[in-house]
Amino acid sequence: MGSHSFSLGNLFSRRNFWRLIKLLIIIAIPMGIALAIGKLYQSWDDDPERGAIAIENGAFGESYSTPIYLDQGWSANDSLWYYNTTQGSALMPYDFFIALEQATSTELFRANSVIDKYRYLPQKPTFFNPDGLPVGFVKESYKGKDYVGFTCAACHTGQVNYQNKAIRIDGGPAMADMVGFLTDLQKSLDVAMTDGEKNQRFVSKVLELNNSYSNAEDVQADLKRWARKIHLYNNINLSSVEYGYARLDAFGRIYNRVLEHVISRKQLRDVLLGMTKSDTDSDSDLLTKAQVDKVLEGISETIIGDLQFAKIIDRLMSDKEGYPALGMADMNRIKQQIFNEPNAPVSYPFLWDIVQSDYVQWNGLANNAGMGPLGRNTGEVIGVFGILDWEAHKRGWRLSSWLTGQSSKSYQIEFTSSIDLVNLSRLESHLASLTSPVWPTLAKEGLEQDHAKAIFGELPEWKIDKDKVRRGRRLYAEYCESCHEVIDRTDRDRIVVANMSSVKTVGTDPAMAQNSVSYTGYSGNFKNTYQTESVGALVIKDRAPVVQILTAATMGEVATEPDPDKWWPRRTLDWLYMMAKSLFDNKIKASVKFGNYDPDTTAEPYKSLLSYKARSLNGIWATAPYLHNGSVPSIYDLLLPVKRAGDPDDGLYRPMQFEVGSREFDPRKVGLRTEGYEGFTFKADKLGDFNSGHEYGTAHAPAVNGQQQKPLTDDERWDLVEYIKTL
Repeated sequence: MGSHSFSLGNLFSRRNFWRLIKLLIIIAIPMGIALAIGKLYQSWDDDPERGAIAIENGAFGESYSTPIYLDQGWSANDSLWYYNTTQGSALMPYDFFIALEQATSTELFRANSVIDKYRYLPQKPTFFNPDGLPVGFVKESYKGKDYVGFTCAACHTGQVNYQNKAIRIDGGPAMADMVGFLTDLQKSLDVAMTDGEKNQRFVSKVLELNNSYSNAEDVQADLKRWARKIHLYNNINLSSVEYGYARLDAFGRIYNRVLEHVISRKQLRDVLLGMTKSDTDSDSDLLTKAQVDKVLEGISETIIGDLQFAKIIDRLMSDKEGYPALGMADMNRIKQQIFNEPNAPVSYPFLWDIVQSDYVQWNGLANNAGMGPLGRNTGEVIGVFGILDWEAHKRGWRLSSWLTGQSSKSYQIEFTSSIDLVNLSRLESHLASLTSPVWPTLAKEGLEQDHAKAIFGELPEWKIDKDKVRRGRRLYAEYCESCHEVIDRTDRDRIVVANMSSVKTVGTDPAMAQNSVSYTGYSGNFKNTYQTESVGALVIKDRAPVVQILTAATMGEVATEPDPDKWWPRRTLDWLYMMAKSLFDNKIKASVKFGNYDPDTTAEPYKSLLSYKARSLNGIWATAPYLHNGSVPSIYDLLLPVKRAGDPDDGLYRPMQFEVGSREFDPRKVGLRTEGYEGFTFKADKLGDFNSGHEYGTAHAPAVNGQQQKPLTDDERWDLVEYIKTL
């Protein structure tokens, strides 16, 4: 074959072998240096107060000194990196958030008073946060522009106050009122457009930043554009169930955001042509074919998205020639055909032990094995304003098309977006070292815990009664431990197994679980693709369960190289690193769900989701209010029954109404202040808000393993509460 013929012998000759080794060393050295610099850079923000500041005359009359931290396994730079690491969220242009005034004053919308009002956590400027954004608000750069967005920390950092002192809880549930925040943000943007003086000041402030904008015309155009986007988001997600503080229907909002970007023009056209003038009149069309065609003129055939949806809404409500000039009643009926009402708000879950958990989310929707965490976190960023530049292209070969079953389609979706998959993987790994917070006066090793003990140790309300704890431990073993396992919070090898209970067994408000299964939407380009579930392969129909559509969309996102701002070799290497890390750095393996729930069947492939998860209660003291929907204010109240017809009037029952919003802690009942201020008035009187169920230890307790439990006495309740403080 000649002296230059190819052979394995030539390839693996000694000379070529050493050349390969040298090449690998040359590549490895700069990569190692880059990783070392990255780790060093990550640790530069080590402000000892972690950016926390004191607040005077805050919301509900609460003032507090600079918050302290407990021993949760994180150093100062661990907390600050978690607060300030972007995940690809883009709520609005960064310059707009910096410059925007409140609707009714000249004070900035980002002022600490506003941030505290909505129960986000104000911060001072630090190395990674030079503008002093609140915890979980961060600058995101995408396609040459800067945005402000949310990180995990915005919804998963808590705080409790006591007599002007504050404890910040990393990974704890936020007290945030996101709906109120976004509603007032919309008002401020609207006024910035319509009030001449405010508009002039806004444009001037944005241009003075000399960042993403260089002329007033672009500022004005984007102000209108982003005001419409936030207005559209708020309108789509209007709910008859008020959330208030500490709750959000995140699933419902994620579902709607996916549907908005997946529905095709044909499907939307069919919806509009099928509308009648009233729900009771099936013979009179709401829109003519000519009106529908005019409304949809120039709209993308496959992907619609935020701005095109806003344009469609404007056209439907326009009174210009050829448009239908619909009113709000008809617009709401159209909305109901496309989207689902997010009417099942739940508490923000706490994040300690999440990396070590087999199934996560309140109803165990997310399997945490393999690529599960990456898909789960991708769905979360879709919900919190990731920019979804999804586009449909002619048939070609893309990994995302193959994985989502679109390879034979005439058009295939390319899932370009601002979602930062690499950072999502890094954030998940970062949470592996987070541990649950320890009650402030319990002696543990660590400077943070010693500091907390010095502050709270002299307060009698915070001292632990060891005799009560001893009695409470026996009660916990009898009444609680069969579902809520006691674990070692620092065990590196721990696996936290979700104990699932069907909705009918546990009896708590079913809205969230039911919505996760029953909500449907138009599948767009995913129509007639296959999706593998535990019971077998399912065909996604024209109108399909949204859980299927979300799974397909997140799969397409994960299969797409991240960060279009980077050079393609860097994108490819980042994607390979992220995939390998997700597959090999995750110790959770695929396993069958544990517990008393109804399994999936071929007839009901998502039946197991009609259940709620019980998990270990370490750190639960710092996570009020309780039950998955935040309907019970304290642990003591959770041990009380719900009053039924025929129950004596002089008994102790769960409160049916209480105030939410205060961070003032009740160390006796283990909950938050519920009266003496005007916060959000929670009423447990409708679906989504019910405080029923989980009545173990009460006269209404369900039988456990065929045995009826003896109701707890009031003294026993207090013993049990005392023990739970120590978990």
